[in-house]
Amino acid sequence: MAEALIELRGIGLEVHSPVPTRILHPLDLDMVAGEAVTIMGPSGAGKTSLASIIGLLQPATEGVYRFAGNQISELTLGKAAALRAEHFGFVFQHSHLIEERTAIANVDLGLTDTRLRLDQRAERAHQALAWVELDEIAERRAGDLSGGERHRVAIARALVKSPRVVIADEPTAALDQATGQHILELLGTATSRGATVIIVTHDHRAADLADRVVTITDGHLS
Repeated sequence: MAEALIELRGIGLEVHSPVPTRILHPLDLDMVAGEAVTIMGPSGAGKTSLASIIGLLQPATEGVYRFAGNQISELTLGKAAALRAEHFGFVFQHSHLIEERTAIANVDLGLTDTRLRLDQRAERAHQALAWVELDEIAERRAGDLSGGERHRVAIARALVKSPRVVIADEPTAALDQATGQHILELLGTATSRGATVIIVTHDHRAADLADRVVTITDGHLS
């Protein structure tokens, strides 16, 4: 069996404000490089919290998280942020594009390697837009794009730095059925670019495109 890229051991989350609340009960979970995993469950079940912990957006309150052999709990906040910037790409329910910037300028924001020259950045941004079939609208303002186009730009922004992990949180929630299907298919094929893809969703179509489905119910992994 392939070595795990993501290893969670006894990972749990409890918040104490305004009252102690258990969000995630201790769980074990491994994910290997190039795997597509769908995390499903009802609203409030803890699936977004689990994805946030995996994506280094928030720390677990218990357990051990290893990413590519690095024990995350031992990293400073700065080193964790640097690891996230280098290796993780994110696609959110609302694409979070900068309205006044062009599509390609929004994709460029995903490039975190400051050593790249301007021509290298432009080339990589164009390649990412071409991969999501939007290179022809590179110079169009984000505010003038359709909902589906905005999500595809967000996917290009997440993939432009060739991250090891792409996390998509409810990527189809605001889209019509046909556009949502296209977005899921694009995310599913991102594994061909070497990424581990994690889709957090209520959309059962995502299960058909994943290698594995993880279900969270009331903070429990099942």
